[in-house]
Amino acid sequence: MSATDDAAGPRGGDTAVDPKLLEILVCPLTKRQLVYDREAGELISESARLAFPIRDGVPIMLVDEARSLDDPPPAVAVEPGS
Repeated sequence: MSATDDAAGPRGGDTAVDPKLLEILVCPLTKRQLVYDREAGELISESARLAFPIRDGVPIMLVDEARSLDDPPPAVAVEPGS
């Protein structure tokens, strides 16, 4: 997936991110390009093995907030009656 893909995702509310922002963001640890995972609403650093969340359209680029790619992704909350 490229950084210019449509930024709306099904998880975590609205994850729309400005495509220009996605083009310039890099991993805070490795300084390498990130991969946008629209389905999960995350920016992936393959070299650091981290997934940075996107909340309300804002990429959270803090290592303490990132999920290890070695851990399973968080479960998608499903509302009753959906």
